[in-house]
Amino acid sequence: MSDVQAFIRETVTGNPVVLFMKGTAQGPQCGFSAKAIQILKGCGVTKLVTVNVLEDEDVRNGIKTYSQWPTIPQLYVGGEFIGGSDIMTEMDQSGELKQALVAAGATE
Repeated sequence: MSDVQAFIRETVTGNPVVLFMKGTAQGPQCGFSAKAIQILKGCGVTKLVTVNVLEDEDVRNGIKTYSQWPTIPQLYVGGEFIGGSDIMTEMDQSGELKQALVAAGATE
């Protein structure tokens, strides 16, 4: 396993909620990443780790390999890949996302 893949695995499994995104939670660099942050805030997430893929090309490409998902942002809850902002939107509307976030201990 490469160093990048090991970093991704450790980050995903060592935190309740991880969002690989373009930019930061305070300054998203694309509309999809902004939407993902908005959804997570709306669900009351307090334990969120974000990884800015624009800072490291290896991580940007590595996360796509890790998840076998071609786009960013990518959400992981409880070590499991959830999906991008479109899937997050659907799960938020159905209530599934909030349930997963609460079960992972990511909300207060």
